[in-house]
Amino acid sequence: MPPEQLPLDLPVRAAMNAAGFVVSESNHDAVAWADRWPDWPGAILAVYGPAGCGKTHLAHVWQARSEARFLEPAALERLPRENLILDGIRLPEEHLFHLINHVRAERLSLLILDREPPARWAVRLPDLASRLASVPAVAVLPPDDTLLAAVLAKHFADRQVEVAPEVIAYLVKQIERSFTAAETAARLLDRAAMAKGSGISIRLAREVLSGEIS
Repeated sequence: MPPEQLPLDLPVRAAMNAAGFVVSESNHDAVAWADRWPDWPGAILAVYGPAGCGKTHLAHVWQARSEARFLEPAALERLPRENLILDGIRLPEEHLFHLINHVRAERLSLLILDREPPARWAVRLPDLASRLASVPAVAVLPPDDTLLAAVLAKHFADRQVEVAPEVIAYLVKQIERSFTAAETAARLLDRAAMAKGSGISIRLAREVLSGEIS
């Protein structure tokens, strides 16, 4: 038996291209709305759902088509004349109001990613509330088996780890039905396999998920 190795927390580079994006019933509506661009009512679309559900990946796919820029708060002083992506950032109300007006005045497009639809955001400015209420919002739903398996496979691929289909199928049935759980399972199994100097098997998955191996 090989000696246990010290696992290294190396950075993982996620693949964010269209080839790595899987369409299923969980995200079909969001993909359809993204594909309607540039024919978005009011030039703005909101995609919402839980953390790790694929919103950012979808945004990267749309970015490749629209040449959009992910907006950072530091860029608010001088807004670019480009299509923009607001990923999980809740701006101050005055700044958000200015951003929406800027996008529409310059005939640009804005993709908003958040855990909740903008119409549910608690805002005080009546004009901003009105604008947010008019933004089309589409949900990315909790994953079905097909999507959860694809997300698991993607997390392992991002870590350059080969995992047999039967292991993926086992994990789909055992982990919590969430994207965060899929990421956590892939990370823990990768670390455990590195420590043991072995591949990822159903036996290893069972030991990790049961807490026998931390």
